[in-house]
Amino acid sequence: MNLPNKLTVLRVALIPFFVVAMLFTDIFYLPDSNCDIFIFVGLVIFIAASVTDWLDGKIARKRGLVTTFGKFLDPLADKILVVTALICFLARKPMWVDEVSVILILAREFMVSGVRLVVANEGVVVPAGIWGKLKTAFTMIAIVAIMLLEGLGIHNIWINETLIWIAAVLTVVSGVQYLAAYWKYIDSSK
Repeated sequence: MNLPNKLTVLRVALIPFFVVAMLFTDIFYLPDSNCDIFIFVGLVIFIAASVTDWLDGKIARKRGLVTTFGKFLDPLADKILVVTALICFLARKPMWVDEVSVILILAREFMVSGVRLVVANEGVVVPAGIWGKLKTAFTMIAIVAIMLLEGLGIHNIWINETLIWIAAVLTVVSGVQYLAAYWKYIDSSK
C-alpha cells in the first residue's frame, strides 16, 4: 500500500476516535462543562484527518501514485468524516446546526455517490470538480470553526447556522453541477 492510501486509511481510522471525543460526555453520562476539553480533542482529530485529505491527494498526484483503491476510498473517507461530524453536531444538546441543512448535505452526498456508480458502469471516472472542491474545503472550515466556537463555550446558533447553510448551498450547487455534467448517463428508459 502506497503512502497516499495509508493516509486515507488513517483518516478513516481516526473517525471512531473523533466520535468518542465529540460525544464523550454523552457516552459516559458525564455532565457537560462550559469549555469541553473533549471538543478540543475532537477538533484536533478532525483537523488531523482533514490534513491527511489534503496531503494524500497532493502526494498521489505529485508522485504518480494514483490508484483505483485511492479513487474509491478517498472520496468515501471524506464523506464519512464530514457526515460523522454533522451527525455529532445534531446529537449535541442544544444542537449545533439545523437538521435541514444536514439533510441537504447528506442528500447531495448520496446523489453524487449514485452518479459515480452509474457512470462507473459506463467506464467513466468522475473527477472532483471545482464546485466539489470548494464545497469540501468550505464545509471542513465551517466544521472546524463551529467546533472551535463551541469548545470555547460560545454557542452562537446564528454563526453556526450561517456557516453550515453556506456549506449547504455550495453542496447543492456542486450536486446540480454533477447532475448536469453526467445527466446523459442517467437514462430513465434503461
